[in-house]
Amino acid sequence: MTDAPLNRTDLIEALSKGMKPRADWRIGAEHEKFGFHRDTLRRPAYEGIGGIRAMLEGLTRFGWSEVFEGEHVIALERTTPEGLTSSISLEPGGQFELSGAPLKDVHEICDETGRHLMEVKQVADQLGLGFLGVGFDPLWTREDVPVMPKGRYDIMRAYMPKRGGLGLDMMLRTCTIQSNLDFETEADMVRKFRTSLALQPIATALFANSPFTEGRPNGFLSARANVWTDTDPDRTGMLDFVFQDGFGFERYVDYALDVPMYFARRDGRYVDLSGRSFRRFMDGGLDDLPGDRATKKDWADHLTTLFPEVRLKSYLEMRGADGGPWSRICALQALWVGVLYEDAALSAAWDLCKGWDIADHERLRRDVTRLGLKAEVAGRSVRDVAVDMVAIAKQGLRSRARFSGGMVDERGYLSELEDIADSGVTPAERLLDLYHGDWERDLSRLYRDFAY
Repeated sequence: MTDAPLNRTDLIEALSKGMKPRADWRIGAEHEKFGFHRDTLRRPAYEGIGGIRAMLEGLTRFGWSEVFEGEHVIALERTTPEGLTSSISLEPGGQFELSGAPLKDVHEICDETGRHLMEVKQVADQLGLGFLGVGFDPLWTREDVPVMPKGRYDIMRAYMPKRGGLGLDMMLRTCTIQSNLDFETEADMVRKFRTSLALQPIATALFANSPFTEGRPNGFLSARANVWTDTDPDRTGMLDFVFQDGFGFERYVDYALDVPMYFARRDGRYVDLSGRSFRRFMDGGLDDLPGDRATKKDWADHLTTLFPEVRLKSYLEMRGADGGPWSRICALQALWVGVLYEDAALSAAWDLCKGWDIADHERLRRDVTRLGLKAEVAGRSVRDVAVDMVAIAKQGLRSRARFSGGMVDERGYLSELEDIADSGVTPAERLLDLYHGDWERDLSRLYRDFAY
């Protein structure tokens, strides 16, 4: 082992090292999407013609480098001449995830995302595949979904059913869009964490896009968000301690230490440590790895196994949105950048939610999965809060004044969200209208009409 054993101060520093001056703040976008065979609509297996491995190998023509686990290609990486790295990775059911480079503005994010989707489409067309951006697999059962050959997923699949009823659905049948943002100081992190966590269900409602399961309406507008309410209470939820006095890096470390482990990586393989204590691992007290002590890499891996609505690493991750089209991948970045990256906007956004208590947070998180913008919180409709939130983001982006080559600022990326909030109609409800109307309950139309 090359890394030194850890102490608690090291864990706190791993988070606090993310502090950076405003001039260095960046945006990192992530999104997942479902692959499908165009002839059968089935999810592709890893191997074979038209498989996920063939997709990964085909993308290498665009300068991506393969990442292996044993003999299997399980990811791709690409670094720009400026030294910015992005990656393509596989979720457990073969969902394709782009983890974008840290970029300066939403214009760059949207360009990066569009370039990626064009590359994916070019390879997919040759393999008879398509890709779809929704929050939950609309057709296939868990048993229908091929599982990818990644060691960590074998461990998680065995452990998930012990902690909740929908953990396997989370792994195999969900897709999300995520925005990763920076902070300047610990106090700045706390303000952004509290505001974004409280407002995450508002984003869930705006982006709700998963009303179908196994070929029919499922009673939810965001089935993906509902999955997280019954996945694993140890590592999900609204984190009431974030809103308590004294919250900071140290308190988040204590929370993370209390979350049971999944695994550690040793000699290129994953060791099953599901349910074990990271504290004991730091002290070398795990019988599974006698005498072995946790390293910085183990801590970084452990942090990726926490799944709250907002997650802290050396940056903050917004995790509340369903998968969707290119336009909404860009829109999520614009929403959170506009709210969190300008002080006046951040203060205005906090004013929207500072009076909500933990019961409000938990109730709202669950209500928006079914009711979307028609849910209520503290005497207001979610639609009204969403209208205000989008307006605040728009003003924040105006103040940022980040222009593209055509002298257009970032506010244009919010236009779709303005329409959703003003109308009170979520993307999921629009899909349901199509399903009951023009589509005549034929969900193959979803794949035909909404594939990338």
